[in-house]
Amino acid sequence: MTTTSYDASAPLDVVDASVPLAPTQATRTLRLQRDKVMAATQGSYDAMFSPTVEGISVAERLLVALHACSVSKAATLAAHYRERLLAEGADRELVAAVGSGAPVADTRLRTVLAFTASLIERPIEGDKASVEALAQAGLSTPAIVALGQLIAFLSYQIRMVAGLQALAASEVSQ
Repeated sequence: MTTTSYDASAPLDVVDASVPLAPTQATRTLRLQRDKVMAATQGSYDAMFSPTVEGISVAERLLVALHACSVSKAATLAAHYRERLLAEGADRELVAAVGSGAPVADTRLRTVLAFTASLIERPIEGDKASVEALAQAGLSTPAIVALGQLIAFLSYQIRMVAGLQALAASEVSQ
């Protein structure tokens, strides 16, 4: 498994860290031609994990990201979020449980992770009842909106990384 290193002091393009490409690779050249997309993707990442988002902590959002990546079998992104959680001081056992899909004791987190999995795997299940379950678990309306935005971003990020990995692999096999 490939891992990424998280250094809070260094600017990090998470996609580049998850899909290391040589400067001469055609996939790298293609990615660089879309600099606005690169900047917007990283900017969205920065916004999604900003401490200024209210109602759902950075740690909870990172756990959601780890869970979404694990459910999607996005190993390099899961490694990034796992390392970031540990760098932020998250409980190792909790991080391991979320990363493996094991049940968690906290009702709020369990509800948030179930909602995450349903939107990642079966988006049609993101209905009124699932949103009400989040509210019953203690999430405010702004937190529920932020959670939905985060899951949408993660779905995009996971697919972008998978696409770049597929392009890079096809380059190598040619």
